[in-house]
Amino acid sequence: MANGTIRYWAAAKSAAGTAHEPYDAATLAEALDAARERHPGELVRVLQRCSFLIDGHPVGTRAHETVALAEGGTVEVLPPFAGG
Repeated sequence: MANGTIRYWAAAKSAAGTAHEPYDAATLAEALDAARERHPGELVRVLQRCSFLIDGHPVGTRAHETVALAEGGTVEVLPPFAGG
C-alpha cells in the first residue's frame, strides 16, 4: 500500500465535495474504488468520464488495476473540459 493524494478538478471536485483527499492504495483501481465508497452518487458517474494523471503522467487506456501508485504520489482526476 502507498499513501498519497487524490486531486479532483472541475466537475469531479464538485461531485466529491473536496479539492483533494488522501489515498491508501496500491493501484489506481483501489484508490478509485475507495473514492467511490466515500462519495457515492454523482462522483461515481463523473469518474466514468474522467481521465487520470499519476504523478504527472497520463494513464491513457491502461487498465486501472495495472497502474501502481507510489508513496507520496498524486492522482489527478480530470473530467472532460470544454473548449479548445
